[in-house]
Amino acid sequence: MCRIFTALYHSLAARLRGDGSAATVNFRRLWFSNGLNCFGVQITTLALPLCAVLLLHATPEQMGMLVALQALPFALFGLPVGVLLDRRSKHPIMLASESMSGLALASVAVAYWCGVLSMPWLYAVGFMIGTGFVVGGGAEQVFLTFLVGRDGLIDAQSKFAATESASRLIGPGLAGVLVQTLSAPVAILTTACGYLISVINLRAMSVRDPRPAPSHNHPLRDIADGLLFVWHQPLLRALAWGAGIWHFLFYASTALTVLFATRNLGMSPGVLGMAQMMGGAGLLLSAVIVRPLTRRYGAGPTILIGLASTAVCFALMPAIPAALFGSALASAAAYAVLTFFFDCGVMLFFIPYLGLRQKVTPDPMLGRMTSTMRFLTVATAPLGALAAGWVAEHAGVRTGMACIAGGSIALTIAMVWGTPLRKVRA
Repeated sequence: MCRIFTALYHSLAARLRGDGSAATVNFRRLWFSNGLNCFGVQITTLALPLCAVLLLHATPEQMGMLVALQALPFALFGLPVGVLLDRRSKHPIMLASESMSGLALASVAVAYWCGVLSMPWLYAVGFMIGTGFVVGGGAEQVFLTFLVGRDGLIDAQSKFAATESASRLIGPGLAGVLVQTLSAPVAILTTACGYLISVINLRAMSVRDPRPAPSHNHPLRDIADGLLFVWHQPLLRALAWGAGIWHFLFYASTALTVLFATRNLGMSPGVLGMAQMMGGAGLLLSAVIVRPLTRRYGAGPTILIGLASTAVCFALMPAIPAALFGSALASAAAYAVLTFFFDCGVMLFFIPYLGLRQKVTPDPMLGRMTSTMRFLTVATAPLGALAAGWVAEHAGVRTGMACIAGGSIALTIAMVWGTPLRKVRA
């Protein structure tokens, strides 16, 4: 299987080397690797919890723990990573992070075939994947700014969003088919192969970001500088607490979604994968409309539109009955429609969000700002996942999702009237 993916990579790499400047080719390589990672994330996002639910019969609290451990690296390493990114070249950090994630995912298949796969094993894999995302994801964001410049960020992020929409459109369906026909561990193994190809592709880039000038500050001083920079920038401060609460709710929902779909709605892996493919259509719509929306209304109002869309979907999801209009298929269709609008709203929130925070940050602070914001916005996520698992274990999955719905509505009201985002146009 790895040979097939490698052959595909060499075919696509030949196209990348076609026409275009070195800068264009390097951006395309980064874009290609980002696309591979997006497909990998979509497959893993469905296959890993299905592995826990179907093979290991995980409880709601165990699912909460699995999601919490995937988010825990943001709280543990988010701030130190900022210092690392401002003191080291980003390219080798990206390579190391993707290699680690690929090996962790491959171990799931190996453990399954050896008969030793367990929830603690999945906990460890989830933690390593989260660590790779914290370190490698932050490095990619800073490296992208180096590659395209600030003026090209919105356009580059829109291209990345289009790729993510394609992966969201195809990945879940592919994951569902792989899980249904082969097994969840085999689906996860395909993701590991994708990380291998991405590492090969990134190594072939002809550009390397320069190593920053040596810093004589203590790392703790640099961490404090990052926190103070975000605190003294009103726009970043508003984005930080708003996105922090949203991630709390999102990871709480993530801990319960697969349980809700498979046990409450009775969806098979194949049907669940097909339903989640509608999220890709939502991402595609967001990639098309985000630029017109930001030009017409401004970046801040576009963020609020995306936030409101996710709140509506959070509120309606637990109301789906097991047999809508007497049909389980109608319930699956309702789930798919809400997934469409939710994913569209997510990208309308985060594309201008990423662009705004990069634009207000000077180059020497990019790494610390990125890691500080990632820490502040996702550090609460493990608590959200654990809380959702506990509520679902004691009061039911629907009750847990109803609590998330109430929190999302309150957050939307607070962000509209309690932040300056309504007036941010640039």
